[in-house]
Amino acid sequence: MVFYFTSAVVDPPYTIYMGKDKYENEDLIKYGWPEDIWFHVDKLSSAHVYLRLPKGGTIDDIPAEVLVDCAQLVKNNSIQGCKMNNINVVYTAWSNLKKTGDMDVGQIGFHRQKEVKVVAVEKKINEIVNRLDKTKEERFPDLAAEKESRDREERNEKKLQIQEQKKREKEEQRKRKEMEALRSYTSLMKTENMQTNEDGYDSDDFM
Repeated sequence: MVFYFTSAVVDPPYTIYMGKDKYENEDLIKYGWPEDIWFHVDKLSSAHVYLRLPKGGTIDDIPAEVLVDCAQLVKNNSIQGCKMNNINVVYTAWSNLKKTGDMDVGQIGFHRQKEVKVVAVEKKINEIVNRLDKTKEERFPDLAAEKESRDREERNEKKLQIQEQKKREKEEQRKRKEMEALRSYTSLMKTENMQTNEDGYDSDDFM
């Protein structure tokens, strides 16, 4: 089961989701999207919360209001963190998550520590948590199928982009050849390069 939330503090709204337990977290780690940003309470146990960005979006594009929503949701879903003030929430791109065979279920590391960001959470804000809880939906998605569909769509888009690029290059090549031919023709037609019927002949040749 995966829990989905809607952050409508901006327009268009953002989708936030998290697994029910550590076993589902494994699937979320495995089948995440390049557009996903992972959130977790720093140094404490908590839910793995993901924010799905628009395609092409980056971690630096997260609106401040949405970042607060994600941090509050993570804090509220931490047994220890929800009772504490002044905690930190770490977040990074899904692609930066590292999973090795010797790690426990639900445990992850990072490929590049410098790409992990931190947001401070002073205290729980009930207004935000309650707003998000009202949007909560429980679903049983086929994460593998959704990931394959997303990746297939991206492959098709890239294939189309390559075809369009080749088409543009072919058209540019055709135009260059036309211009070269035109310049060559123009050069031949210049007055100094043209000969009249009298050019190269002596009048005595016809006498």
